[in-house]
Amino acid sequence: MEFLIITGQSGAGKSIAMKSLEDIGYYCADNIPPALIPTFYELCEKSADKHLKKIAVVTDVRSGSAFDDLFSCLDKLWTENKKCKILFLDAGDDILLHRFKETRRKHPLSDDTDSIEAALEMERRLLSPVRTRADYVIDTSLLSSAQLRERISALFLGDSSLGFTVTCMSFGFKYGIPAEADLVFDVRCLPNPFYIPELKEHTGMEACVFDYVMSFESSIGFAGRMADLVDFSLPLYQKEGKSQLVIAVGCTGGQHRSVTLTRVLYNHLLEKHQRAVVHHRDIDKHRR
Repeated sequence: MEFLIITGQSGAGKSIAMKSLEDIGYYCADNIPPALIPTFYELCEKSADKHLKKIAVVTDVRSGSAFDDLFSCLDKLWTENKKCKILFLDAGDDILLHRFKETRRKHPLSDDTDSIEAALEMERRLLSPVRTRADYVIDTSLLSSAQLRERISALFLGDSSLGFTVTCMSFGFKYGIPAEADLVFDVRCLPNPFYIPELKEHTGMEACVFDYVMSFESSIGFAGRMADLVDFSLPLYQKEGKSQLVIAVGCTGGQHRSVTLTRVLYNHLLEKHQRAVVHHRDIDKHRR
């Protein structure tokens, strides 16, 4: 049985994540008090219902003081050798503040503070230990709802019990470094198709840009050394017990060089039979 606990900042996209998991076959339950999670786990484990073999539960500060029980409940599951993983959704405070003001939703901790800003700060302090122990962290600050659904599907559509997953992500430095990145490669030193008129409006997903970037010895050398470092590092991260490694490859705008080198790295990992997913965060931003 696969058992996933979803938590994170209010407004970071937990509802979208839950719906996305439902779409790919997970049985999902929202706003479960942590103290009930071990009991729910046992009920699902004993059930003969085939629909209860991939489970996702959402628990967060809406549980109030009951949320403090989360770590003791997790320790109980792990002590009993019951496998579960944690997906943590996060976003920057300015983004979360904008989302709450835009939707006019009430923050779960608003009654305990005098402003949304204070509520966000309190929630972040409460969740900090959980984020540290999470198996998967997704920062949704710069993700659309559709992009978040794609990330969730890519991570969990297959058998997530197979273990270690590498997420290869391209991005543009002008939009910010992905907060969840474990490794960041800067490919702004490579030849830039942006300055070639016939390539400017294309992306690294297209042969014309891909072939141009990889036609240079500097690009080939960078790709090879990047792959060597990743190959060396993966066993070390696995030894640390990580379930996911996020490798971010960035160029200026996130459409040309970063997309190309991310594709090269992703294909390299697949050739090594490493479970990997790919995500091009900023590839369409210039068209918006």
